[in-house]
Amino acid sequence: MKLYGSYTSPFVRHCRIALLESTLDYQFIETDHATSAALSPTKRVPFLQDGELTLTDSSAILRYIRSKSDKPFLESTVELDQYCMINTALDSTINLFFLSRDGVDIERFDYTIRQAQRIESTLVQLETFELPLHGPFNDVQLRLACYLSWAIFRQRIHMANYPKLKLFLAAVEKEPFFIETAPQA
Repeated sequence: MKLYGSYTSPFVRHCRIALLESTLDYQFIETDHATSAALSPTKRVPFLQDGELTLTDSSAILRYIRSKSDKPFLESTVELDQYCMINTALDSTINLFFLSRDGVDIERFDYTIRQAQRIESTLVQLETFELPLHGPFNDVQLRLACYLSWAIFRQRIHMANYPKLKLFLAAVEKEPFFIETAPQA
């Protein structure tokens, strides 16, 4: 099994954590934009190859890893909804990051302003979640931790207004698997 991705991607990080938690034999292959474009029809990371099987979305990869290691993935509709909410904020944050990095004034356009508002309102809602301060962590919590860590790493969000999220992230950041998969510039 080969997982392709970058060390900075929060989507890849979540997959790497799932693989570390499993007993599966795998190889992590760092890839760049050109390789992703050549090997994945979605032209993004992560993507996974296991024999003839290729998966091109982190959620499908996570489900596959969890299934192969007999662990649950998103056990309820509520968990799925929370996971999707986090993905929405993550997608918006990543889009604004890349647009800003490409020189777009993200405070100038209605679309990018709506994306920023979506991020803010989602963080407000996430602050209301009951979050554990010790593991084991489920995939909703891991996705949230990967998102928050990446957004702080990329200086996209500030945690001052989110004390519960800040405490939660501090707890997850003590876990060996989270330390081992920390983003690298």
